Amino acid sequence: MGPEEGWPDAPPHVCRGGPPEALAFCCPPVKPCPIFQALQRAGLDPEEYVERKKKFAEKTPLKAGEETCFGSLVWCCKVTKPCPLRDAAMNRAGLTPNEYMWWKKQLAEYLLGRKELDEILEEARSVDEDTVQAVAEAADVSEEEARRALEEADGDPVKAVKLLKSRRERE
Repeated sequence: MGPEEGWPDAPPHVCRGGPPEALAFCCPPVKPCPIFQALQRAGLDPEEYVERKKKFAEKTPLKAGEETCFGSLVWCCKVTKPCPLRDAAMNRAGLTPNEYMWWKKQLAEYLLGRKELDEILEEARSVDEDTVQAVAEAADVSEEEARRALEEADGDPVKAVKLLKSRRERE
C-alpha cells in the first residue's frame, strides 16, 4: 500500500478512545488528556514520544506546517476532523489527504517501534512505474528525468512535477 491509498482504516483519535496507533494524531502532551494513558499502553514516556515525533518530522513531509498549532504537521489530527490550519499547510506542502494519512500511518508504525525510520523512508522512495510514467507525462519529460525527480522528491509525485516544472521555467 502506498501514499495514494492513505490510511483507510485509521483509528479514532486517542481523545475518543482510540488505540496507541492514534498517537500519530496527537498534540504534544502538555495538558491532562487521554494521551497519557495511550502513551502508557504504547510503552512510551512523554519525552520519548516528543523526540520520536520531532525526528520523524525532520525527515518527512510532515515537517511542514509552521503555521499550525504546534509548528508541524506531525502534531496534527487526521483529515476527517476539520482544521483550516492543517489543510492550508498540507496544501502548501503539496500533500494530498491520502498522502498525509499515509505518512501518519508510517508515523504510527515508527512511534510504536514496528518500523524503523530508515525503512519508512526507503519505502517512500520506492516508486512504481505507473508513477514514473504519470510524472513524466505531467511534466512533459523523459521517464528517466521523472525517475530522478521522484528520487529528489522522496517519492512524492506532486513535488517531483513541481520540481521539474520549476527547472523548466529557469531554463
